[in-house]
Amino acid sequence: MDVLNPKRRASATPVAGTPSGRTTPPPKSERVRTPARRGWLMRRMLLLADAISLTLALALTELLVRDQGGLPPRAEIAVVAAGFPLWVVAAKVSGLYNSDEERADHSTVDEVVSVFNLVTLGVWVVFYGTAWVTGVSRANEHKLAAFWLLAIVLVTVSRAFARAATRRMPGYVQRTIVVGAGHVGQLVGRKILQHPEYGLELVGFVDATPRERRGDLSALTVLGTPEELPSLIVEHEIDRVIFAFTSDSHEWVLELTRNLAKLEVQVDIVPRLFEIVSPSMAIHSIEGLPLIGVPPVYLSRSSRILKRATDVALSVAALTAIAPSLTLIAIAIRLDSRGPVFFRQPRMGRGDKPFRIFKFRTMTVDADARKEALAELNKHHASGDTRMFKIPDDPRVTRVGRLLRRWSLDELPQLLNVLRGDMSLVGPRPLVLDEDEFVVSWGRRRLDLKPGITGLWQVLGRDDIPFEEMVKLDYLYVSTWSLGQDLKLMAKTIPSVFRRPIGV
Repeated sequence: MDVLNPKRRASATPVAGTPSGRTTPPPKSERVRTPARRGWLMRRMLLLADAISLTLALALTELLVRDQGGLPPRAEIAVVAAGFPLWVVAAKVSGLYNSDEERADHSTVDEVVSVFNLVTLGVWVVFYGTAWVTGVSRANEHKLAAFWLLAIVLVTVSRAFARAATRRMPGYVQRTIVVGAGHVGQLVGRKILQHPEYGLELVGFVDATPRERRGDLSALTVLGTPEELPSLIVEHEIDRVIFAFTSDSHEWVLELTRNLAKLEVQVDIVPRLFEIVSPSMAIHSIEGLPLIGVPPVYLSRSSRILKRATDVALSVAALTAIAPSLTLIAIAIRLDSRGPVFFRQPRMGRGDKPFRIFKFRTMTVDADARKEALAELNKHHASGDTRMFKIPDDPRVTRVGRLLRRWSLDELPQLLNVLRGDMSLVGPRPLVLDEDEFVVSWGRRRLDLKPGITGLWQVLGRDDIPFEEMVKLDYLYVSTWSLGQDLKLMAKTIPSVFRRPIGV
């Protein structure tokens, strides 16, 4: 049991019916609730991480920079200590303490820009303001620069470690109910089960007219109807409720959602037309009516130039850094099995122009000849969707190849494709020609941008994502492209690789 926040007691208080036949939440006096455990834990861990990292940044600055001038060391320590409450307030206003409770997929990568802005503002305001108030002619620029850089790095790193530690605590997990057991509700359920890193424990569905559940959700039950939702929340100690479309009227669902505020649960709502709504889209309003802005599905010439320049600069730097490792991998492949070091295969590129992709060879040389005999092992065979061919623990994979695939090292030669202009670092999935034939209509817009080494498909599920969903993700990426999104996806690719099962 979580000693920091005792488990709330379950209550089986019956919920009285209203004259309309609907139900209302139990009176406040009949409910026993405590603050949401995830938010309670995470806020304190992040606060501790900020305090430690800022203190360490100041200590390292004093050790590394010996220049005279500016405030004496004791005064600088006092300034940082006095300014920490201001940091806490500014960080809270910036959403640096509350986002983990509200957003299941929030990570340190999402707040790097906010941390950078906050540290930069803090250095300028606190130190220069203090220097002006105390009458010191100038601050020590070398110390300011060192503290600024160290604080940005240490705050970011310490927050990542704090999140990693908190996610291992039992109190981090949010017990979740999905309202709606139709196609969309079951899609939400599958995604929750597929991503344990979100820290959501799917308890079950709530629906008056549920659809027959898909095979991978057969272990989950329909707990009751929407009318029973308030009592189910108390009975099952629910922390998060996700509304994923029900057959109930819009007015009643709206009233129910508003009433859930009394139960102190996090409420998420799957928006209509969610297939084209990106998390990066902005909400604006007309006389209080919220609107989600969907940008035009095209990239300006300047955006394409910026994306290409980023690809070239980062791929050159990466190839230079990993050149010795590429050589060692090539030697290991040659010693492990007969055949070439590289595997080259036609893939569909931007504008429906095929290109040959470079990868390290991970299979035996007769892999293509054995493909038909292994068709029943395809992980997508059970669902009847065989447009993608992926076999867990593929017997055609060599010993070295299995290691390379586990850590995605077989994809490193694709950096050469990036330099040649065939691919991008981030983009849609590079499909083989047989798979590309199944992409039709609006899905062809996924190739308005070059295929990428990584992308939404890589970060969110790789081979576990069905073909149709993969096409939708690629379309969403292309239609909402931004350089900031590319940088975030690159940063999130590394932890997504480490989350993969050992056998993959």
